Amino acid sequence: MTTNIRIDLFSDTKTRPSAAMRQAMAMAEVGDEQVDEDPTTNLLQERVAKLLGKEAALFTPSGTMCNQIALAVHCRPGEEVIADKTAHIVNSEAGGMAAIAGAQARTIDGVRGVFTAEQLQAALRMPARISPLQRLVSIEQTANLAGGTIWPLSIVSEVAEVARAAGMALHMDGARLLNAAVESGIAASSYAAPFDSVWIDLSKGLGCPVGAVMAGSAQFISEAARIKQRLGGAMRQSGMLAAAGIYALDNNVARLAEDHANARDFARIAAQVQSVIVDADAVETNIVVFDVAETGWTGPDLARRLLEDGIRVSVIGPTLMRAVTHLDVERAGVIEAAETFVRIIKQTH
Repeated sequence: MTTNIRIDLFSDTKTRPSAAMRQAMAMAEVGDEQVDEDPTTNLLQERVAKLLGKEAALFTPSGTMCNQIALAVHCRPGEEVIADKTAHIVNSEAGGMAAIAGAQARTIDGVRGVFTAEQLQAALRMPARISPLQRLVSIEQTANLAGGTIWPLSIVSEVAEVARAAGMALHMDGARLLNAAVESGIAASSYAAPFDSVWIDLSKGLGCPVGAVMAGSAQFISEAARIKQRLGGAMRQSGMLAAAGIYALDNNVARLAEDHANARDFARIAAQVQSVIVDADAVETNIVVFDVAETGWTGPDLARRLLEDGIRVSVIGPTLMRAVTHLDVERAGVIEAAETFVRIIKQTH
């Protein structure tokens, strides 16, 4: 089913390393990462720690592993994590929060993936021996399933203040933190400042084949490295992968703005069909979420029809769909995908 794909907007995880990135990978100096002897991995970790304003950082195979490591460091079995109901740690990590950290989620119904300090305050439990200890507040920057929403820095600060007052730690799932930083003009370190742990993904908009890097205090990263080892995350001569990350930080960050512009173009064209539910003005970064309930199509059926024309988008609900722009699809491809989507809807509605 995937051989016919010409325009792949399923996810920004579909990016592939460029020739220049592959060359950087091939030339990387390597060593044993497990005992801190890989110089390229060490350099990447230093770069990300500085980028996020933290003492230290840890290169891991994936963002999901970053989240699971952070949960395991921050929480003990039976403790509670507060997150938005759309959060990746709640919906898309195979129950890892419960299976690995032994923690449970208390979710908040935010607006487009963003909850307020007042909502967090309302989610705090009264102290009682029958209640789980609330240990961690987690936010996702940007909010993926909500359509790539940027958490405003003011709300981040207010939420952090409530969490600290309640004695809770703070974690940021920063899979697309750099998208937020590029679009808002606010430094990633400013967004990251209130958090005990924060990570960025390399394998999404930055175009790397593998990896994510998590940052925090030196003590946190020391504990995180132990959990990483427990989860089988040692990568040995990982410098070839780390070199891709360094290349991406040098070359692929500013261009994320192009993805954001392309996403807005997709949404603007899709919104021309009155029966398609999409708020083009609300698209901030590289994710467009749209509902086709009023078109007569289901999400899976429409996705299959688009695939006949070589266009792939993702389905995240019975009628809810998602298109994600990235560096492997230029503007012309995004426009073609959106126009094909509109044509199919108009032909059948």
